[in-house]
Formats: sequence, structure tokens, C-alpha cells
Amino acid sequence: MKFRFAAPVALAVALTLAAAGCSGGPTTAAGDDKSFEFWSFTGIDQKAAVQEYRKEHPDVRVKLTEVGSSTETAQALTTALAGGKVPDLVLIQGDDLPKFVQQPQNFHDLREFGADKVKGDYLDWVMSQSTTEDGQIIGVPTDVGGMAVAYRKDLFAEAGLPTDREAVSKLWPDWDAFIETGKKYTKATGKPFVDNAPTSVFYQAVNQVSEKYYDNDDHSPIYAKNPQVKEAFDTTLKAIEAGITAKQSSFSNGWSAGMARGKYAVVAAPSWMLNSIRTTAPGTKGKWDIATIPGGNGNWGGSYLAIPRNAKNPKAAWNYIKATQSPKGQLQHFLDSGSLPTTPSVYEDARLTSMKDEFFSGAPTGQIYTKSLLGLEPFYIGPDSAIIGQEFLNALTDVEQGKGDPAKAWDTAVKNIKTAIGQ
Repeated sequence: MKFRFAAPVALAVALTLAAAGCSGGPTTAAGDDKSFEFWSFTGIDQKAAVQEYRKEHPDVRVKLTEVGSSTETAQALTTALAGGKVPDLVLIQGDDLPKFVQQPQNFHDLREFGADKVKGDYLDWVMSQSTTEDGQIIGVPTDVGGMAVAYRKDLFAEAGLPTDREAVSKLWPDWDAFIETGKKYTKATGKPFVDNAPTSVFYQAVNQVSEKYYDNDDHSPIYAKNPQVKEAFDTTLKAIEAGITAKQSSFSNGWSAGMARGKYAVVAAPSWMLNSIRTTAPGTKGKWDIATIPGGNGNWGGSYLAIPRNAKNPKAAWNYIKATQSPKGQLQHFLDSGSLPTTPSVYEDARLTSMKDEFFSGAPTGQIYTKSLLGLEPFYIGPDSAIIGQEFLNALTDVEQGKGDPAKAWDTAVKNIKTAIGQ
């Protein structure tokens, strides 16, 4: 996912890392298979995954640096690739991956280590995003997001709305019904229904389309003329106009405080969001439940592990990928943290299907999120998808915050996109 970040901050992070190396932990030894340097982005607790790996491999040293946001991490990697000093392993968010896939000379083709023998373990449409046209494999997928809606049962009860997850799911077969439910909630309580519209409506709806910012066949940019994108944008404007949002941008201080204090009742929740809710509002355990996303399915999120070409310890990095991203490893990560596996062979595993999250009132998260992927029509993600999505988000956020004209928001977004990507 993408939010506003100050470019000077990202550049400073990038230059610091490229010039001085990552801070913390022992210095990695060059050219061995027992130590490696790992760059990740924040907010997903990669530290826990590394600690778990080292329990099984106590002789391996890992120097982990959480660079910043996913955007900042991608920018730091771009700078590092240009400067020659790179980590051995890097986590790249899905929307940032395409521009790196277009630079295969900067990365190890993971077929060198046997990725071609295990690529069948992963969802085809996820694996294809990290594969070049000539078959080079740049990254191995770590997770997908799926889609769902997290809601506060106690606040729904106060509004006179049903609280059972199946009944709640029936409240919103589509986004218009979701907005109408929000109106009822706000009318009954005088409080905002959803945290914000740009992420909890637009980012969900636009990731349910069959074709997004680029043509699926010829890969030409179509963001300005794709009716599916325009519909998602207009639906978001409708949610803002309805007055049902708390206007709290995701992961902001206001968003965190509002979640903990029950200032809004609904958050769009791909699987990776669940851990954010737990850590942001630990005192709300048992008050949440999980319902189906309007429209039924879709995917938001997912990341990849890649090994830069000039990595000093590529074998150690691959050993980490192979162990942690195997079907067994991804299943365990789901059981530990809720990250949805990209390995469909575990979707019928009893440990996944029977998984119930007590923080979310015993919701069967394995069933809910894997079901949200069924019938999904994957769309092509282009090199500027992240930038395009960010500019749409920016325009909608300006409207929600009262700084933008809703009648001009679409044209403003398109204009800013063209400037940002040089069209």
C-alpha cells in the first residue's frame, strides 16, 4: 500500500544506508552461506520472522534493517543499486516490484538457486509478476493480502445493526450497500462509520477489477480511460460525500488513536492488516469480527524477496528464502502472524482451515481470506502502478480533508499522474 512520504526523508535514508551500511547487529562476513544482510520495510514485523529462522539455524547471522515504509525501502534500493552497495536480500512490496523486474541485470535470476523447480508451489498469477518475459525469476512471493472487512461488534450493536459475521456480510453485497450501511450507522450513533474512504473504499474497490492501470494484453497505460478505475474513484467520492468517514488516514497517529478509542467501527482488512489492528488497539480484543468484503473477493497486498546482483552472500539469502517461503514456512507464518500464504497447496490444510483468531471473536481467518481469492481475475501491474495509485489516493485524500474539489478530483489526479510518470 502507498501513502504520502517526504522524498527528502526517503533519500536521506537511502544515502545513509548506501554509504554507511545498515546499523545494528554483527558485521556480515563476505561470501559465505552463514550470514547475510537483509533490508525490509516496517510495519510487518519481519524481525519476528528472522528470529524464528535463527531458532532453526542458530549458526546463521542476519543483519536486519527495517528501512522505512515500503516506498522508502524501494527508493533506498534504487539508490543502492546505482551506487553498488546492496544488501544480500531485500523485501519489495508488490506494487514496487514491476520496475525492478524491468532491471533483471540488477538481480540474481533465482533459477540459479533452483527457483524454477519450486515456482509451481505458488499461485501462478502471483509468481508471474516477478518473472521476466524471457523467464528470469527476480523474486519469490512471501504473501498475498486477500480482502475482508474488520468491524467492531459492540459498536454495531449500539447502532442497532446485526453483529453476526454472516449477517453483517449480507449488509453489503456491493459498495453502494456498504455506503448505505455506513449512513445508517452514522445516523444512529452520530459517529463515523469507517476510518477513511481513500484506502478502505478506493484501494479495495480498485483491486477488485479485472483490468487496472494497464492493459492486460499490450501493457499500455489505461488509468485515465478505464471505466473500472473511474467507478472505484467515483464510489469513493460518494462515500466521502455521505459523511461516513472519520477522515483518519491509515497508520496516522489519529488513525491509531481512533482505533483504540472506538472512534470508527470499520476498517478494510486484508490479512496483513489484522496484526496492525492487534498491535494498535490491543485493548479491543474480542470486540472485533471479520466480514466479507463488498463484491466478495479481491486482493490487496503482497511482497517478494529478491537478491541483488552484487550481493556478497547470495547463497545465505537464498537459504533464507527457501526455508521461510516454502509451503510449510508460509503456513507457519500464517499461523503465527496471519500473513496469507501464496502457496495454494496449504489452503486445504486443516491447520489453516480450522484457524480461528480469538482477537477477532474466533473468526475463521484461513477460510475467509482464501475464499476471497477464489474467482479472482488477476490484472497486469505495470512499472508505475504504485505512483498511479498514490496520485489517485492523494486526490481523494485532499477531497476527504476538505482541500480538494470533488468535481475536479479525477482530472487533478490524472494530470498529476501524467506529470509524475512523465507522460
